[in-house]
Amino acid sequence: MAKNIYSKEHKRIVAKIKQARIEAGITQEEIAKLLGRTQSYLSKIESGQRRIDINLLAELAQVYKKEINYFIKE
Repeated sequence: MAKNIYSKEHKRIVAKIKQARIEAGITQEEIAKLLGRTQSYLSKIESGQRRIDINLLAELAQVYKKEINYFIKE
């Protein structure tokens, strides 16, 4: 059975990603430039419209100065 990207876990991780960005005081546009992505790509991640892979999550953790566990643990 295929997993729904809108699962509770996915929503929680997305919320943590957005929260970390806000706490860091960085705009989506600034993060997008740092990661070599577009602002709309990051917006879709933060709104839950795109899946996020572990490599991008690790990059975000580094930029936001958070341990990766911050995003995946409750």
